[in-house]
Amino acid sequence: MRVSARARIVGWMLTVVGLALSVAIFATWTILLTRLDDRIAAELRNEVAKLRIYAGSALAPGSGARVSDVDDLLTGYLRLNAPDRWETFFTIIDGKASKASFIAPPVPIDGDDALVARMATATRVARAELETTQGTVQYAVVPVTVAGDPRRGHLVVAIFYDLHRAEIVDAVRVLGLSALAAMGLAGAAGWFVAGRVLAPVRLVRMTAEQISDSTDLTRRLDVPGDDDVAALAGTFNHMIDRLEQAFVVQRHFMDDAGHELRTPITVIRGHLELMGDDPDERAETLALVTDELDRMNRIVDDLLILAKAEQPGFLTIDNVELADLTVSVVAKARALGARRWRVDEVAEARLPADRHRLTQALMQLVANAVRHTGDDDLIAVGSAVRDGRVELWVRDSGPGVAPAERERIFGRFVRGASRTGVPDGAPDGAGLGLAIVRSIAQAHGGNVAVTDAPGGGACFVMSLPMWELWRLH
Repeated sequence: MRVSARARIVGWMLTVVGLALSVAIFATWTILLTRLDDRIAAELRNEVAKLRIYAGSALAPGSGARVSDVDDLLTGYLRLNAPDRWETFFTIIDGKASKASFIAPPVPIDGDDALVARMATATRVARAELETTQGTVQYAVVPVTVAGDPRRGHLVVAIFYDLHRAEIVDAVRVLGLSALAAMGLAGAAGWFVAGRVLAPVRLVRMTAEQISDSTDLTRRLDVPGDDDVAALAGTFNHMIDRLEQAFVVQRHFMDDAGHELRTPITVIRGHLELMGDDPDERAETLALVTDELDRMNRIVDDLLILAKAEQPGFLTIDNVELADLTVSVVAKARALGARRWRVDEVAEARLPADRHRLTQALMQLVANAVRHTGDDDLIAVGSAVRDGRVELWVRDSGPGVAPAERERIFGRFVRGASRTGVPDGAPDGAGLGLAIVRSIAQAHGGNVAVTDAPGGGACFVMSLPMWELWRLH
C-alpha cells in the first residue's frame, strides 16, 4: 500500500504535536497533583496551628475567665472556624463523637464508632487516610487537654482528597479534549498546507508520467516563487530541455544518417550484385565500393560532429591567440590547392575558445573555397576585433553565392548551386561542411554568414562574442 508524501508529512506532524501535547498534559497532571498534596498538607498544618493559637487565648462563655472545659474549647473553635470546600471538622470527647462543623460533609465520617474510637487513641498530632464512598479522605487528629478537666478531647480535620482530585481530573480532561481538537485543526491545516506545498511535486510526478507514457517532451512546469520546490521545478524543466534536445539530436542523426547513407549502401549493393568474374570489372567495382565506403565514413564523421555540437562538453576552452590561429590555418590550407593564398589581417588578441574547433571551422570554409575556385584564384583568411566582437573570415575570388542561397547553404545535406569556375573533378561533398561551421560558431555563442567579397567572390565570416577577451601587450 503506497502512502502519499502528504499523508506522511501530516502523520509525522501530528505525531510530534501529539507527543508534545501528551508530555504537556502529563506534566500538568503531575504538577497539579503535587500542588494538591502540598496544599492539603499545608491546610492540615494550618488548622493545627490555628487551634493552638485559639487554645492559648480562649475564654469561657459568659464569665470572661479562661476556659476550663475541653468541650467548650473545641465547641468555641468550631464556631469561629468554618471548613473550606470538601472539608469537615468534628470533635471527640472521651472516645465519643461530640460536635461537628455546621456545613454538612459529603460523607459523615463521625458516625463510625470504631473509627472514632481509633482516632481517640491519638496522644499527639497524627495524619492518616481512610476510604469512603466519596473516595479517599485525608485527616489529622489533634489531641486537646484543658487544665482542670480530666476528659480527653480531640479535634479531627478531614479533607476529601478525591473530590479535590476530581476537579483536577476534570480540568485535565478538558485540557486533553482541547488538545485533541487542536490536533484536529492542526491536522486539517497541515493537510491543506502540505497539499499547497507539494502541489508542484505532484505536478512534476504527473508531468513525468505523461512524458513517460507519450514521450511528449514539450510540457514544462510553471511554479512561481524562489523556494526549494520552485527550484525543483526549474531543475525538472532544465532536465526536460536537455532530454528534448537529446531526442531532437538523436532524431536528426537517425533521419540524416538514414537519408544520406541509404544511397551509397544501395550503390554498393547494386555493384556487388552485378560484379562478374572479369578482373578489370572486379577492380573497377572494388574501387567504386571503396570510394563509396570512404564517403560514408566522411558522412558518419560529419554527422557525429553535428550531434556532439549540441551536447555539453563539445568545446574544450583555452586561450586562443587569434594571430597564431589565422596564420596556422593559411599554412595548413596551402596543401589543398594551387591558389593565391593570403593573410588579410590578424587580430593581436586572445579569445577563450576551442582552438581545435575554430581551426576545424576555418578549414571547412577554406575547403569550400577551394572547391569553388580555380587555379590562381585568391583565397584569403583574416581575423579582427570589430564593434566588440571577434571576426574570423575566409574570402575567395570565385563566383560568389547568390543572395537567395546565402542562408540555405548552411543547412544539413544542402549543396550550393553549380557555379562556374569550379575545377573539373572537384568533389561536391555531402553538404555537411557549412552546417558544421555554423554549429561550431553557435557553440561559441556566435554565428556565421556569407556576404559578397570585395572585388567579387564570397566572404564567409564567423562572428564571436568577446567575452573575457583581453588585448596582448
